Amino acid sequence: MDRRSFLKSMLGGVAAGTAIAAGCDNPNGVKAEGYSAGEVPVDAMTYRADKHGQQVSLLGFGMMRLPVEGGGSLRENPDAKLDQELINRMVDYAIDHGVNYFDTAPVYMRGMSEGATGVALNRHPRDKWLVATKLSNFRTWTREASLRMYENSFVQLGVEHIDYYLLHSFGGVDPDGTSDFEKRFVDNGMLDFLMEEREKGRIRNLGWSFHGQQSEFDKVVALTDKYHWDFAQIQMNYVDWRYAHEIEEENVNAEYLYNELDRRQIPIVIMEPVLGGRLATLNDHMASMLKQREPERSLASWCFRYLGMFPRIMTSLSGMSNMEHVEDNVRTHCPCQPLTDDELALLERVADEFAHYPAIPCTACQYCMPCPYGLDIPGIFSFYNKSLNEGNIATEGTVEQKEYRRARRAFLTTYDSSIERLRQADHCIACGHCLTHCPQHIAIPDKMRMIEDYTNKLKDSMV
Repeated sequence: MDRRSFLKSMLGGVAAGTAIAAGCDNPNGVKAEGYSAGEVPVDAMTYRADKHGQQVSLLGFGMMRLPVEGGGSLRENPDAKLDQELINRMVDYAIDHGVNYFDTAPVYMRGMSEGATGVALNRHPRDKWLVATKLSNFRTWTREASLRMYENSFVQLGVEHIDYYLLHSFGGVDPDGTSDFEKRFVDNGMLDFLMEEREKGRIRNLGWSFHGQQSEFDKVVALTDKYHWDFAQIQMNYVDWRYAHEIEEENVNAEYLYNELDRRQIPIVIMEPVLGGRLATLNDHMASMLKQREPERSLASWCFRYLGMFPRIMTSLSGMSNMEHVEDNVRTHCPCQPLTDDELALLERVADEFAHYPAIPCTACQYCMPCPYGLDIPGIFSFYNKSLNEGNIATEGTVEQKEYRRARRAFLTTYDSSIERLRQADHCIACGHCLTHCPQHIAIPDKMRMIEDYTNKLKDSMV
């Protein structure tokens, strides 16, 4: 069954532009038409029910890409502090407009996200917000270290209970055949402990997030009757629905993940709905395909309207780093309007073109950082993709061609200004440290070598 047929079978079809899809409406019946770009209703947020009937905003606030003082990012300025004042204002705006799901983790923002999230949220009544955090015991998974991480989350967040607790990002398998799910959560007794904590009420919902091999996903989903998963978090967007495996062989298509969870009636949280911002910064041709149809809508809004059509999705997380992101995403969800048949067909064409575009599928999650040799891995990939989108990757042809010379000059003159010289691709020694941490399964050393070779080729052609 193709994607449109699948959605139609779930939703009973979508009337041309006016019908509200099942699960994509809001209890107040407020429609988004009639609101200008500058107005966002405060009582029109779309909600979904979790496994226990709790109403959850379809837009979730991901606290993974928070603003830092002085602007920029922690990638650019590793010693910067988070801009707590701006974070507070962003959270205030989100809560005022009905957002109630906030997602963080001990490892986000180099360990500062949970504390900043707790400060921002605790300025509001506890019944106005739901908080999710994770057991991010990637490198040290002893019971003692895992327990310390768990208890520290309560301290950092300033809460007596955690609404949604996740086993963070499993899916890999060691050379000896041991899965990281087993060693991080089962063999050390942590999963049994967390189930007891759920019984006590310190955890209200227990779930997991997945990045990895399909066999590991299948194994954990099959344990639903034993562990009674309350929810699951997967990567899904209009590209990954069908092309995740094609883009990177180890990835699993979201179509498979969603259908397996839907079959077991497990509520779903979505991560990377905009692919780390890549679907909000399409090249000119792909962007124009969407802008010609909806000139006033942001590219990101297409991503969220698409996800809103899937009734098993409880919330879609957006990592928001400025107030403009918050306002735009809130506007899209107040209320969520489904795609029409024509819009869905258009999005499928964009997805197909995007999947075959030669960009590096990095979402800038920074799980690969810090690099032992100082490389700015996500920065290098972001620069390369930006150069590609802007037409500054020199295509085949003789060095005498005007377009080649222009692209060569544009790439070389901006590379050094964008990425510090000692953090560029040519300093990669292919140690492989980053490979086990990349949730997109990018062959990072190979990509670094490709960019190094390309850069050297451009320099040599100038001689």
